[in-house]
Amino acid sequence: MNERLIGKLTSSPVIKRYSQNPILKASDVPYKSDLVSNAGFAKYQGKYVMVFRNDERIDEYTVGEGLYLGLAYSDDGIKWEVMPKPCFNMQNEEFLNTYDPRLIIIDGKCYMTFAMETRHGVRGGIAVTEDFEKFEVISISAPDNRNFVLFTEKFNGNYVRLERPFPIYGRPGYPERFDIWISESPDLVYWGKSDLLLGVEHVPFANLKIGPGAPPIKTPKGWLTIFHASDYDPSRQRNGYEKTWKKRYCSGVMLLDLEDPRKIIGMSKKPLLAPEAEYEISGGYRNDVIFVTGNILEESGEVKIYYGAADTTICLATAHIDDLIGLCTEPK
Repeated sequence: MNERLIGKLTSSPVIKRYSQNPILKASDVPYKSDLVSNAGFAKYQGKYVMVFRNDERIDEYTVGEGLYLGLAYSDDGIKWEVMPKPCFNMQNEEFLNTYDPRLIIIDGKCYMTFAMETRHGVRGGIAVTEDFEKFEVISISAPDNRNFVLFTEKFNGNYVRLERPFPIYGRPGYPERFDIWISESPDLVYWGKSDLLLGVEHVPFANLKIGPGAPPIKTPKGWLTIFHASDYDPSRQRNGYEKTWKKRYCSGVMLLDLEDPRKIIGMSKKPLLAPEAEYEISGGYRNDVIFVTGNILEESGEVKIYYGAADTTICLATAHIDDLIGLCTEPK
C-alpha cells in the first residue's frame, strides 16, 4: 500500500483556541481516571452538559478496570464541574466498554450516540435520557460500525445519521481505508438506505480514514458538519504510547444541503483544526490527535468546538458560524 504523503498541516485562521486549554483533564475527575477525551456536548435544561470518555488503564498499552462515560455540567461551557460518579457503562460478558459519545437534542430529549467494543466486534449505540441518570438504549448496531452522529431534524419522515463502518474486506489493498456513510431510520432502531457520503479520496488532508465528528449544525446555508480525518506517514517516529503510532488526526468542515443531507454543497480543502498546540502534539497518550466530537452554536454566532487532544484531555476552540460556512463555500 503506497499512501500519498500529506506533509505539514495548519489550522484555519478562523479558529481561536481557548487560552486556558485544556478545559478537562484526568486530575479534574473525582474518581479513578487516567485519561479523558472525546466528549459529547449539548445545551440542555438551562445548563451546558458534557458526557466524556473516561479511561482507566493498567499500563500505557492496556485498558484496566474501565472505559466508560462520565458527566459534567457548566454554566458557561468553559468551566466544568464533574459529577461524583460515572453516568453510563454497559459493561457485561459481551460488552467490554463504552466510549466516544455525541449528544443531540430532539423534541426536548437528549439523545446520545456512543461506541462500544464487544467480544464480537466494534458496535455503535443510540440511547435517550432526560436526566443523565437513566438511559434508555434504543438500538445497537451490528459489527463493525460506530462514530454515529444524528441530525436534529427528520427528512421525509425519517431520522438520519452519519456513521463510519469498518469495511475491512471492502477496499482491496487498503485494510484501514474507512469513509463517512449516511443512513436513515423511521424509528432510530432499524437503519437502511445507506450511501457513501464522503470518501477518503475526496479529502486532500487525509490518506487513511475519515469519520463523523460533531453533530451537524443547521444554518440558513446548510448543515455545517465537522468531521475527522487521519493521515499516515511511515517516516514518523514513535509519537505517543504506541510503538507503531504514525498517524495524525485533524478535523475538516463541510456543508450539507438543508433538504437533502446526502448532497455536499461544499467542503474546505484545508483542515479546520490541525495538531499544533503543545497539548496536542506532545506529552499525550497519542500525540498529534485532534478529535472533534461536540459543537454548540451560541446566539452571538460563536460556535464552541470541543475536541479530544492527544487522546488525553478535552479542549475548546471557537469560530464564528459565518466564517465556518465561508470555508465551505469559498471559490475552489
